[in-house]
Amino acid sequence: MNYRYELLRRERICEGFLKLDRYRLRHGSFRGGWCPPIERERLEELGAASVLLFDPARDTLVFVEQFRVGLLDQAEPPWTLETVSGFCDKRHESPEEVVRREVREETGCELLDLLRIGSFFVSPGISSEQIHLFCGHVDSRTAEGVHGLAEEGEEIRVVKMTRTEAMNELFGRLNSTSVLMAMQWLALNLDAVRRAWLPAEGG
Repeated sequence: MNYRYELLRRERICEGFLKLDRYRLRHGSFRGGWCPPIERERLEELGAASVLLFDPARDTLVFVEQFRVGLLDQAEPPWTLETVSGFCDKRHESPEEVVRREVREETGCELLDLLRIGSFFVSPGISSEQIHLFCGHVDSRTAEGVHGLAEEGEEIRVVKMTRTEAMNELFGRLNSTSVLMAMQWLALNLDAVRRAWLPAEGG
């Protein structure tokens, strides 16, 4: 296959919270040779780590609720229920370190264990953002209240649901990509997760 590309020009056209670059490039054609040059704009994202918090002893999931500007034009109020997430930024933390820090900041509880689900690109047609997704073991009794860093304009509320309640809210109140992918993974791997995190009967 002709997987060549040539970068002809790159320019920064927005330097705010989001960085936006314009590219002029050409790439190899499946028919051979080169396709004509094209221009594309790309959001230059840091990437993020996200974790679905699960308490297997109580069959309970812990989510966070916060305001999201991307939902201003929707029929429902622009607050979403999400997995705990954070940017992989200039601190040079690993994705695992990011989620451990964010869980403390956003829920007030500590991770007891962490399982890696996988990594995926959110929208590769317009963005470089990659999400590193995990499932985290927590004691849901310690997750309460409203959290977030005031200097970053955060106000984050802890919301707990039973696993059955959460499954019934998929594509409803729970409708972000990370939540949907993590919940599907948990449904497929529930027995293995329980074996890993629950003490053996009679043990």
